[in-house]
Amino acid sequence: MSELSTKPYLIRAIYDWCGDSGLTPYLAVRVDEQTRVPTAYVRDGEIVLNLSADAVRNLHLGNDEITCGGRFGGVPHEIVVPMAAVIGIFAKETGQGLVFQGQESAPTPSGSGGGDTPPDSTSPTKPRLRVVK
Repeated sequence: MSELSTKPYLIRAIYDWCGDSGLTPYLAVRVDEQTRVPTAYVRDGEIVLNLSADAVRNLHLGNDEITCGGRFGGVPHEIVVPMAAVIGIFAKETGQGLVFQGQESAPTPSGSGGGDTPPDSTSPTKPRLRVVK
């Protein structure tokens, strides 16, 4: 019997807490080859997704991956995020949530758009969260 990860359960808990508190749940994701998101919105190998009921459809917070449909620039996209790619989940309004430490750094996809300033931290593997408006 394989050991179950606590990560998907914690993500669901923070997502529910955001909903109960009237807050907007944001998911920080490290994009890798298994992650399906619009690459035009990826910055520094990461993307932050709004998971509120107004922003996505058919959201499924599974044990292995998070799936949903969303619109980016008015264009519909199917989103698939493996649990291993999740950096953290937090409330947009307060920044409260969870950041998952101790993950291996995923490679940046070749088609990602760069251009953001480098992170303030000197450690390249330390996750960082930013508010996307």
